[in-house]
Amino acid sequence: MFVRLIYLLILLVGVLTNASAEENVKIGYLEQIVQRPPVLSNLELIPEDDGRAGVELGIEDNATTGKFLGHNYKLEKQIVAEEEILSTAKTMLLASPYLLIHARKDTILKIADLPEAKDALLFNVSAPDAELRNDACRANLLHTIPSRSMLTDAIAQFSFKKRWNKWAIIHGAHDVDKLYLKALENSVKKFGLEIVATKEWAFDADMRRNASREVPLFTQDMPEHDMMLLADELGDFGRYVLYNTWIPRPAAGTEGIVPSAWSASVEQHGAAQLQSRFSKSHKRAMRSIDYASWAAVRTIGEAVTRTSSSDFQTIKDYILSDAFALGGFKGRPLTFRKWNGQMRQPIPLSHSRAVVAMAPIEGFFHQRNELDTLGLDKQESSCSAFRQ
Repeated sequence: MFVRLIYLLILLVGVLTNASAEENVKIGYLEQIVQRPPVLSNLELIPEDDGRAGVELGIEDNATTGKFLGHNYKLEKQIVAEEEILSTAKTMLLASPYLLIHARKDTILKIADLPEAKDALLFNVSAPDAELRNDACRANLLHTIPSRSMLTDAIAQFSFKKRWNKWAIIHGAHDVDKLYLKALENSVKKFGLEIVATKEWAFDADMRRNASREVPLFTQDMPEHDMMLLADELGDFGRYVLYNTWIPRPAAGTEGIVPSAWSASVEQHGAAQLQSRFSKSHKRAMRSIDYASWAAVRTIGEAVTRTSSSDFQTIKDYILSDAFALGGFKGRPLTFRKWNGQMRQPIPLSHSRAVVAMAPIEGFFHQRNELDTLGLDKQESSCSAFRQ
């Protein structure tokens, strides 16, 4: 509580002199209902309010500052099936130019291309796909969720620092697993590491009973390596690989040491206070999509506070300017890359009980911003929408 009061006092000192007339800001949150394929274990169910809970906390935080300045925030939430999402998006965009989207990549692009979205600002809070930040980028679409390449670059930096240079990889058969594998392969090339073996997980046995017998046999033919990487975005098999491999090695990726936008074990830089408020309100730990949704809402709130305006173009220009910076409880200010709309942010590498490291890892330098060592850098991105 004390940390939060200090943060608010610092914020208010900078903006009270610019306080203006009452401003009303409406923010929309649109979620696509997605049926997940069956997995081996249902021990960790995804919360029904994953993402929505982060939006609600963001609105609360905006309102805490806004009440001193005459800024009012209203939230509209819609959770709909795929066949309804475009019509719902059209209606929501007529009511507000600010829309957070928790949906698949293809759906996000369809919404971004709607005529109603031309003069809107959309926030991707859930899709890590590289295309959205590259060839398929849109000038009206920002990303508060990290890309897969940001996550795998974080692992690669950590691995390089530890001199764990030889990787063995096990990946699943789902499309998202193969995309994660591709991101791992790109990170290996980027940081000069080596992949000595890659295998696809194709078991249909009940691994809850057979893991200790099947996993050692599955990994027995893998050559000597320093680190085991797992590409299992759906959480299907990875937990059964840990501590069962033929060669005992540290594991990372979607299990073991996991890179993410947010983790329940993040505590420094005031994060414990954010964790506590979230847990108190929602009776669970904050997850990555919650954090990305919170960051999107706070981005709008920060822009309104700093500009003392609710004018859309003023807000958009400020968010993409050098003046914008969001305090995100990660030790560094969060900003947006002007070439593809990705939010720069540190990536915690953690297991269930502690943060092992925070990327970018010390020693990785950049001529512009060390956070740009994670994910697509300007010269690597083929996004042209933001140059127009």
